[in-house]
This record gives sequence, C-alpha cells and structure tokens, in this order.
Amino acid sequence: MDRTVVAYVIYLLVSIGLTIWVARTLSRNGRIFLADVLHGNAKLADAVNHLLVVGFYLVNLGFVALYLSDDETITDTRGIFEALSTKLGVVLLVLGVMHLANVYVLNRIRRRGAMEREQVPPVPPQGWAAPQAQA
Repeated sequence: MDRTVVAYVIYLLVSIGLTIWVARTLSRNGRIFLADVLHGNAKLADAVNHLLVVGFYLVNLGFVALYLSDDETITDTRGIFEALSTKLGVVLLVLGVMHLANVYVLNRIRRRGAMEREQVPPVPPQGWAAPQAQA
C-alpha cells in the first residue's frame, strides 16, 4: 500500500476519533451548563445541546475532509509522521478554537441572563407614592 494512503487512513481514524470524543465530552458536560443558562429548562437545554453537537460534527468533519488532501507524496516512514503531526495538530487547534468559541458564547448568554435576574426586584411593588411638591 502507498505510504500516502497509509497516512490518509491514520489521519482520518485519529481525526474522526478525536472529533467524536470531544463532541461527547462537550455534550455530556455542557448539558449542566446549558440548563443553568436556560434557567433550568431541561428540555430546551437538551435540544440546544443536541443542535450544538450536530453543528460541531458538521464543521469539524467537514474541515477534516477538506484538510485531507496533500500535494506532496510521502516517500518514507518519517514523512508519514511529519504529515500526520501537521494535519493532526491543525485539527486539534481547530477543535480547541471551536470549543472556546462555544464556551464564550454560552458564557455571554449566561451572564446576560444573570444580569436580567438581578434587574427584577426581589419583592413586587406594593403601592405607588405620589411625588412630593418642592417648596
């Protein structure tokens, strides 16, 4: 088998495996975070969590597929490791950036919700006071 094909197969197996592992980890641990962001609405948190995971898969697997091709032919075993280290390094960086972007956006939503909760008075108004005339 051609060494370039071997590098492609290893790259796809590792990249897809990493993508699945990160998506499952984010889904499992993100559910609690989303429930807090969405004020305890568990059904909505599960739905948003599922949509985020699907988007995560689409973007990452699309990137893995686009980044598969290489113009160079791999001639030796060293070339396999060099090509894999470059490709997998970029895939890991993209996974990390996407994770940080998701956490940033969800944290902004969470902060906005916390600020809105602070704006609501703890006790509803019990009456109305007329303004006093200045003397």
